[in-house]
Amino acid sequence: MRQELMSLPKTLADDVARNLVMVAQLLDEDPEAAYEYSRIALRLASRVAAVREAAGFASYATARYGEALAEFRATKRMTGSVDLWPVMADCERGMGRPERALAMAGAPEVQKLDKAGQVEMRLVAAGARQDMGQPEAAVVTLQGPELAANAMNPWTARLRYAYADALLAVDRKAEAREWFAKAAEADQSGSTDASDRLAELDGVEFVDALVEDPAESHDPAESAASADAESDDDADDDEDDDEDDVEIAEAEVDITDEADPASFLDSPFKEPGTGTSKA
Repeated sequence: MRQELMSLPKTLADDVARNLVMVAQLLDEDPEAAYEYSRIALRLASRVAAVREAAGFASYATARYGEALAEFRATKRMTGSVDLWPVMADCERGMGRPERALAMAGAPEVQKLDKAGQVEMRLVAAGARQDMGQPEAAVVTLQGPELAANAMNPWTARLRYAYADALLAVDRKAEAREWFAKAAEADQSGSTDASDRLAELDGVEFVDALVEDPAESHDPAESAASADAESDDDADDDEDDDEDDVEIAEAEVDITDEADPASFLDSPFKEPGTGTSKA
């Protein structure tokens, strides 16, 4: 890609490169944003094959299969490569034309693909068979030496998963379970939900710990009323404690005062231990 961009003026090449970087970064997490960046790059440098390919994948990720197919075809014309043949066939599926995808699976271009590309083409062909209501044929399409191999390759998990799904579609549940287990074993990156499908077949249910139990839910009004009641109770307790403290203090005065008790008989208005009265 860098060599292709070198054919552009430096400032333009930098602008295109920045947009392509954003496409790559956002394609999985925000495909719509990636699509918008791809359109900018396309307006800036539509004659660069890498730009057309990036625009194709951004369109594909947002289910704009007609646009994606047009961009992939343009890329193929520019580069002469057949690497995009499987995804082009999948675009035909996305546009509701599985028979065309199936025809592409039997085209001479498939023989020019590397092993990974041939596996991708097999996956697309099996999907086309399912689209056409031929689930048994989909199972047969996925069978081959790549499926039976013990070696782990980048496509192994997805191929095993597709085979398990195809088996389940024809009600071969025991075999489907076996292949979902094999897919989960091969899926170290979490590219499939094979583990979840396996658990589903085993009848395992997962409980979301973040979901609130209705029995433990609280009415805000009730909580507020309860808080007010507790506050009132605390206030009453504080008042009782204050009264107790006063009584204790008066008792301590009575006990510790050294004034003559008889002085109270002389004048009820006299302070204890003093010679003066309030009146």
